[in-house]
Amino acid sequence: MKVILAQPRGFCAGVVRAIEIVEQALEKYGAPVYVRHEIVHNGHVVDRLRAKGARFVESLDEIPLGARTIFSAHGVSRAVEEKAATLGLPVLDATCPLVAKVHHQGERYAQQGRRVVLIGHAGHPEIEGTLGRIPGPVFLVQSAADVEALDLPADAPLAYVSQTTLSVDDTKGLIAALNRKFSNIVGPETKDICYATQNRQSAVLELTRVVDVILVVGARNSSNSNRLREIGLDAGVPTYLIADKSELDLETLRSAQSVGLTAGASAPEILVDEVIEALRALGPVEVAALPGVEEKIEFKLPSEMTGV
Repeated sequence: MKVILAQPRGFCAGVVRAIEIVEQALEKYGAPVYVRHEIVHNGHVVDRLRAKGARFVESLDEIPLGARTIFSAHGVSRAVEEKAATLGLPVLDATCPLVAKVHHQGERYAQQGRRVVLIGHAGHPEIEGTLGRIPGPVFLVQSAADVEALDLPADAPLAYVSQTTLSVDDTKGLIAALNRKFSNIVGPETKDICYATQNRQSAVLELTRVVDVILVVGARNSSNSNRLREIGLDAGVPTYLIADKSELDLETLRSAQSVGLTAGASAPEILVDEVIEALRALGPVEVAALPGVEEKIEFKLPSEMTGV
């Protein structure tokens, strides 16, 4: 069997930064530190940090007064930020800088007098945070039908921003629908779309051209991991989302001559390595990697951690 690895795959710079913030906080301040929501959407990462002394909560009310608090990579609403200040919680903000950029873009558009359309998935923590950062009405759209249902004048001053786990390919149809329906609408340039999301989706598309089946290592609640699976399926290649090697169905893969392997942006590389080892139960495995984008971006840690 040939196992062909997507490039890039796995951790993005925002995830690396968020995990490092929790690890350094534990080292600097001692356990426990409290993290609002999962720091990233991966159970293995969360369990590892929990074992080191991180405690994950869904509400600030669960955090003792004065306890060191960390906001997850998905970002939080202004109301959550203000409540933390009211409770006197010392906060480290692990919001991905690209998510924060979307917040700033939305705020800027609203200050210009434009009503904001947010492209994304209802209920996702990033969307909840973004909705709570932009002043004034924000209209969430998930489909072309949602765009058509927007009851706004055709010449209303509008702007759009999007969830970072959506790529250029994911959003272009909705952006085109918005531009057809409204004459006075602006939005960020495509280069402002999350580079990591686009790169991982492009890499999976490359895999679909050369493999019989694709495995995506990632959590069920990971938006970007689910999207990687959908891309494989849309291209006509059997594609499975697995949390780790324990979810491998080896019988399904027995007849495959080539297996593509990738991982969502919050899945650690060790899980990929373990899947490869598990595949060896079927026989000899030859591992190769597709050429792809080499990501060199690193995000700075909060000044509280660096002293800068």
